[in-house]
Amino acid sequence: MAEAPDPPPDDPSELRELRRRVEQLSVALEEARAQAVRLEALAHEDPLTGLLNRRGFLRDLTRALAYGARYNAPAALLMVDLDAFKPVNDRYGHGAGDRALRHVAEMLRSRVRASDSVGRLGGDEFALIIWQVDELAAEHKARAIEDLVANAPVTAGMPDLHLGASVGFTLLRPEESAEEALARADRAMYARKEERRSRR
Repeated sequence: MAEAPDPPPDDPSELRELRRRVEQLSVALEEARAQAVRLEALAHEDPLTGLLNRRGFLRDLTRALAYGARYNAPAALLMVDLDAFKPVNDRYGHGAGDRALRHVAEMLRSRVRASDSVGRLGGDEFALIIWQVDELAAEHKARAIEDLVANAPVTAGMPDLHLGASVGFTLLRPEESAEEALARADRAMYARKEERRSRR
């Protein structure tokens, strides 16, 4: 037979103490929830640029593919790779390289809408998900990003540093996985890099 619960205390001071402890526990619970939200954000954020990291970008790409499949919403995946970036670190140091990456991140962030996504996948490689575009619009966006990077030198704490970028793109296919979409966009980016190199 289960024991009956203890009756509530009659002493007002005991009631006040119980209320105080409940309030403390409520505050601690809210702080723990807020900390969990912060940790979740950090797990998907690139600490250098504040963009999505690879894990966060793959999450958004997976969602984009599912949304596109369900609602037949067109979207493009753009891969951005900075041209000859290693000499920047070699010549100016890694601090300058970090400033250059933050500079590019800000430029990319300025070119997307709230519904789009932009991430740094690692090193000097970035990616974007752009909604409601066809192939022509996606190509226009890719070339516009190349022009933006080429015409906005990094100036913070160093002589003007001119960067270049090769941008490949592909339209998302609802039947493919996020990794398959990334692989296709990556191939398009390397093809674009070879095209630009041959022109030079």
